[in-house]
Amino acid sequence: MQFGIFTIGDVTTDPTNGTTPTEAERIQSMTAIALKAEEVGLDVFATGEHHNPPFVPSSPTTHLAFIAAQTERLILSTSTTLITTNDPVKIAEDFAFLQHLAGGRVDLMMGRGNTGPVYPWFGKDIRKGIPLAIENYHLLRRLWREEIVNWQGEFRTPLQGYTSTPAPLDGVPPFVWHGSIRSVEIADQAAFYGDGFFHNNIFWNKEHTAKMVGIYRRKFERYGHGRADQAIVGLGGQFFVGETEEAAKKFFRPYFDNAPVYGHGPSLEEFTTATPLTVGTVEQVIERTMQFADWVGDYQRQLFLVDHAGLPLEVVLQQIEILGRDIVPELRRRMEARRPDHVPSNPPTHATLRANPDSAHFQVMPGKDI
Repeated sequence: MQFGIFTIGDVTTDPTNGTTPTEAERIQSMTAIALKAEEVGLDVFATGEHHNPPFVPSSPTTHLAFIAAQTERLILSTSTTLITTNDPVKIAEDFAFLQHLAGGRVDLMMGRGNTGPVYPWFGKDIRKGIPLAIENYHLLRRLWREEIVNWQGEFRTPLQGYTSTPAPLDGVPPFVWHGSIRSVEIADQAAFYGDGFFHNNIFWNKEHTAKMVGIYRRKFERYGHGRADQAIVGLGGQFFVGETEEAAKKFFRPYFDNAPVYGHGPSLEEFTTATPLTVGTVEQVIERTMQFADWVGDYQRQLFLVDHAGLPLEVVLQQIEILGRDIVPELRRRMEARRPDHVPSNPPTHATLRANPDSAHFQVMPGKDI
């Protein structure tokens, strides 16, 4: 099973001392946590994509390429690539190029994003978010799989005799996750293609998470990719560890209360009860994360958010050290002990897709051609 971290790249004032990192400092800290992730034996580093303050990761492939040059094993991914406001032609080029630079250590997560103003900034209509996501991804798949593409759709100019360059490394497109918190259509899209489904359940109760993953699993089986429990699932999570639960909450509370994504809302106690956020000891984080598999079934990727809300970099690096040293090894052991033999332990990688080019991941949905 893959374990890793994701970042949303927020620039947030530390509420305990009033200091705010510069954008340059925040970008450098995101690089540092990626390098720390590889150092402690984690599998994945993923970055979000945002085009509005207080967030800085507007160019994920640029950042991931920089990290690729300094790592050897880490899988480089996105926790959102905006399939709605990015041109699929540019996504095809950028991620194929990144594949070549990183030796195939690349996958990505498609998402619509949750910031309404971004749509008009890029000339798109938020009311068309779902159709945009579906059409753009269909085109992206073709760009990665066909040498010459003739295509016509609703949301961009037609393509005639177009070849995307560079082609994917070894002719193998990156594995794709579809990230959705609440859109059934996106779960269905992931299932149709046999792609992965990532539910970033950091804001949601277990019932909602189980419902969304269940929809994807049933559709995955219905579309003929295998049994429902063999579908490729990823989940998000959050934690903050202290020597005791009381110490962890005392330190983390001011950061939680002022976080840009959920501050000034429910209390820390309410949030940790209703969502997967765990603030406590190592064993509490392990026990809560093991419950995820009880909610959604055995799954393949777990990403944690650890570097937000103004937490100092040195504290974040300590949390990653604890994650790699004390939490993940035990989670690996327990997750694999409960996993049936027929359920995949890991999502597809460049190596496994290269070895099996006829897998369901290469299916193309019929669409409008010229």
